[in-house]
Amino acid sequence: MRSGPPPTVAASPRRAPQKPKAARAWATRAPLMPALIFLIAVTQLPFVATLVISLFDWNSLKPDEREFAGLSNYTSAVSDEALRESIVTTVLLTATVVIVSVVLGLMLALLMDRKFRGRGLVRTMLIAPFLLVPVASALLWKHALYNPEYGLFNGVLSWVGDLFGVDNPPQPEWVSDMPMFAVEASLVWQWTPFMMLILLAGLQGRPLEMIEAARLDGASNFQIFRYLTLPHLRRYLELGTLLGSIYIVQNFDAVFTITRGGLDTANLPYTIYETFYNAHEYGQASAAGVLVVIGTIIIATFALRVVSSLFREEASRA
Repeated sequence: MRSGPPPTVAASPRRAPQKPKAARAWATRAPLMPALIFLIAVTQLPFVATLVISLFDWNSLKPDEREFAGLSNYTSAVSDEALRESIVTTVLLTATVVIVSVVLGLMLALLMDRKFRGRGLVRTMLIAPFLLVPVASALLWKHALYNPEYGLFNGVLSWVGDLFGVDNPPQPEWVSDMPMFAVEASLVWQWTPFMMLILLAGLQGRPLEMIEAARLDGASNFQIFRYLTLPHLRRYLELGTLLGSIYIVQNFDAVFTITRGGLDTANLPYTIYETFYNAHEYGQASAAGVLVVIGTIIIATFALRVVSSLFREEASRA
């Protein structure tokens, strides 16, 4: 036997100690903490303050008589006749604007899905109303379109009357004669591009192979729309309806700018504004605001479920 030094065994490289799972999780989430803190400070702290104020009988004209009222402000808000009327007005306004906007948005989306010269320019022009500041949009409709003396609508009626030889064509007071229609028309004009964008995105994700196969089988355009396009757009229609409902329920600018809440057009946000700034009832206004937030959260929950299901469908197709 040969004697000699024992064979050396190569030392295995030492692994760097791994961080605990909790440390890795915090290292991943730490960059998001400033945004989360800012979001809490901007949204949640004011809501908590509103919730606290809603529990007090607080009139700003009588600051020394402020006292804890419990849930009595919520009882008063629910039993308030003006608030109940504003709820009905809000439902009617929201339903009308959402339905008309979805229908018009679907028609425009079907048109914009086709290829034609200048399509990009037309799309940009159709999107423009949604990019306007809501107050500016309402002022545009109130003064440039609805004004009985120099508004565009009465100007068109005068021009048509002169064209057909009609003496004294009608010159209606649009805001006074049809106040709810005046508010609804301005909101439909503003929100139709939003619906068009959502539905246009859905149209561009259609399975073109199935459509071509249906055309080869002799299906008409209406049959393709009825049995292929419309079922495919169902989720997008639901998403547009829910998101539109969330935003329009909270709309304040059009009602405040066009009608000042008069002529039975006061919706929930405007009624809360009247209670807070004109009646100076901080507790009742805060209670009504909390109830509106709860209703909005319920609607938003359905919207999030639709969005998540939509993403799951797209992921399964991919």
